[in-house]
Amino acid sequence: MRRRDLLALSSLPFARAALGQRKETRPNFIFMMADDMGRNELGCYGQKLIQTPHMDRLAAEGMRFTDCYAGASVCAPARSVLMTGQHTGHTTVRSNSSRRTGGRVPLKADDKTVASILKGPEWRGAFDEDRAYATGIFGKWGLGEPGTTGLPNDHGFDEWYGFLNQQHAHHHYPQYLWRNKMREPIKGNYHDANREYASDLFLREALYFIDRHRYEPFFLYFTPTVPHAAFDCPELGAYANQPWPEPHKHYAAMVTRFDSYVGRIMARLKETGLDDNTLVFVTSDNGGASNFEPFNSMGPLRGRKGAISEGGLRVPMLARWPGRIKPGSVSEMPWSFQDVLPTIADLADARGIPANVDGISIAPTLLGKTQNPDRPLYWEQYSGPGFQQAVRMGRWKGVRQGLSAPLALYDLAADIGESKDVADANPQVVRRMEEYLATCRTDSPEYPVELPPRG
Repeated sequence: MRRRDLLALSSLPFARAALGQRKETRPNFIFMMADDMGRNELGCYGQKLIQTPHMDRLAAEGMRFTDCYAGASVCAPARSVLMTGQHTGHTTVRSNSSRRTGGRVPLKADDKTVASILKGPEWRGAFDEDRAYATGIFGKWGLGEPGTTGLPNDHGFDEWYGFLNQQHAHHHYPQYLWRNKMREPIKGNYHDANREYASDLFLREALYFIDRHRYEPFFLYFTPTVPHAAFDCPELGAYANQPWPEPHKHYAAMVTRFDSYVGRIMARLKETGLDDNTLVFVTSDNGGASNFEPFNSMGPLRGRKGAISEGGLRVPMLARWPGRIKPGSVSEMPWSFQDVLPTIADLADARGIPANVDGISIAPTLLGKTQNPDRPLYWEQYSGPGFQQAVRMGRWKGVRQGLSAPLALYDLAADIGESKDVADANPQVVRRMEEYLATCRTDSPEYPVELPPRG
């Protein structure tokens, strides 16, 4: 077995030991993900102007991560990493479009996702129920067009409602959405009436999903399209009279609207008696797309969405699980979306985790134990004709522009803004990173590192 396979599987027995050998109810999982929300746009990360009371409360009642990373700095690959547990050097969807054809790349038919793992087929028997999880996604998918192998219902989701295509998802008042494999008209938005706000519809479906599956274990993936551009919010609320440009007002209102969704879902968990047995994650799909003044959306981080620097990759991450996760705790453990699949599988005590998963379970960290902060995290990115790689190992972040380019090295503990290249002063760290980069990825025909000549 390869080293990365051992790494992926190494912490999976933790949950059974931590939760005890007695039989008990399987936890529910809710993963809420905003679209292009900057790390410092939450009050619990230092925001002063945008109101996020529900996420701030969730942080106070659970764990706030300072060093959590998206799977990529743009939409589709970040979601592919999240679903498959493979980093961008292995996952099927590595960019928003193919470098070979320019078209969308769907998940392959045999790709395993978080949802398909939770569907079974077998369980280890540490819990009372022997049923598979009910699974639902409401919001943006981005991993398969109509008629392809990448549809949510073919990758473990019982219920699906939302946008398949990222471009379609730019419209907050769409004339249709997808319900499972059928196109469903939104008549309230015909003739530019703009009566049905897509993310509000996703919340409605998410709440209904919780109501209907309250008596069985479930996995809810809630991924609305706020605060993604175009900046358009049905209500400006507290920001209507602020002396800001209109896009700023709408943007702040969209972040607060996402926060209200978090609040509604948390309230429904309490109403249904599911609060104590549900692990909730709240995050963003990548770094913020905008860095509006005076919001300072990325804080001290360099860059934003689309960049392989910290501002494009580092995201807010909150986790809450009453009685399991210590309230008000803060973790500096570096981890990324590749770790979500093995973590949820671990805590669900599920079998069938693919050997090609790059992530590890962070259940020990969630439950107050110590894990190795130095294990490598990897990203690659295709920007026009270029190819970029980044790796983080503990306090160190390495970035290079091409497979044979020199490595720039940053000490994030002293320089979170990645302003000073310290490669020359740390040759051993550079050598260790270059050794890792030599074997950490595989080529993909859809994303050739070297583009063929035109003509």
